[in-house]
Amino acid sequence: MQLSEAQEKVDDWIKKVGVRYFSELTNICLLNEEVGELTSLFARKYGEQSFKKERSEIDVDQHIEEEMADVLFVLICLANQTGVDLSQALNKSIEKKTKRDSERHKQNNKLSG
Repeated sequence: MQLSEAQEKVDDWIKKVGVRYFSELTNICLLNEEVGELTSLFARKYGEQSFKKERSEIDVDQHIEEEMADVLFVLICLANQTGVDLSQALNKSIEKKTKRDSERHKQNNKLSG
């Protein structure tokens, strides 16, 4: 699925199932909440924190996938609400990073092998 298709699909879902978009303020708060949930999973799977009793390592990958999708969904909602074309925005971001970082990362000894 292309980003433009994802934006259309989310917009269609909002109109048919979600009644309407939450306010931009509510959605940015929800985005932060979803990122926090994803962060918590990463801290336990890849970091030093242990899993809580109710969470098992067996299902953590599925939970990570679900939380990433939740983050993307809310980000798409915000893009739709604010008129951002995510495909265009991502292309601009990659262009900017390429110009800014093309030599910097190659010269970073921490990143080599």
